[in-house]
Amino acid sequence: MDLRTEIKEFLTSRRARIAPERAGLAAYGGNRRVKGLRREEVALLAGVSVDYYVRMERGSLAGASDGVLDALASALQLDEAERDHLFHLARQPGAPSGPRRRRSAVTVRPALQRVLDAITDAPAWMCNGRYDVLATNRLARALYSPVLADTRRPANTARFVYLDPEAARTFFVDYDRIARDVAAKLRMEAGRDPHDEELIALAGELSTHSELFRQRWASQDVRLHRSGVKRVHHPVAGRLDLDVESMEMSAEPGLLLNVYTAPAGTATADGLALLASWAAGQETPATEIRAHG
Repeated sequence: MDLRTEIKEFLTSRRARIAPERAGLAAYGGNRRVKGLRREEVALLAGVSVDYYVRMERGSLAGASDGVLDALASALQLDEAERDHLFHLARQPGAPSGPRRRRSAVTVRPALQRVLDAITDAPAWMCNGRYDVLATNRLARALYSPVLADTRRPANTARFVYLDPEAARTFFVDYDRIARDVAAKLRMEAGRDPHDEELIALAGELSTHSELFRQRWASQDVRLHRSGVKRVHHPVAGRLDLDVESMEMSAEPGLLLNVYTAPAGTATADGLALLASWAAGQETPATEIRAHG
């Protein structure tokens, strides 16, 4: 991905969404040729010269101080994820040969798999910023059985959402929100490392085969991995309203631990118990496999 283009499109899209009145500016004249704020209005709000802001919007953020970036974030009314994205773009090297902040994990250490396996009452799984499913516990394998059904290639939830939309719409109750969030989180990951070749290939694959992804990707929206609620309709356990905790592993940069829970006594807790019972019957113990070999 071209870093200057990423910066230009992000700043332009954020500027276009803010009406002068929303920024506390008087909108003189009834025929504005631009949607949202003008460049000179952003420069005024950020306390920088028009020429300097024009250079930044053309993709030149290198050397901008934290103070200037904070002022720009305030002028464009960026939320926390957007502000982080702006700083990531500003602090990236200009070429792939430069120093890199981090690399997305592609494997999970055995000790971390044991951590997952020790979580027996909740689906738990690990992924990287590209949504590659790297490791799961038994309950997560059962919960995400529709996602993991295609064994022709490594599991990736972004591919499931955008390249198998009929199955994804059946599985995710809030499909539109999930699709929006997946694209926004991938865009956030692109800001962290715009030279990630596997992420570039994934975005290209999704853009080629999904009009919806092309629209979401072009929006330049970004989102952090955070806590929330995920509602699914499982073919065995039925409707599950799950509380989600998504945590970055400090010892493994780029690796995310996702754990799904439900309050005791709820229909979803009962559904997870049913799912656990079903999962236990789906996986044949290793000793039994050897006995039948």
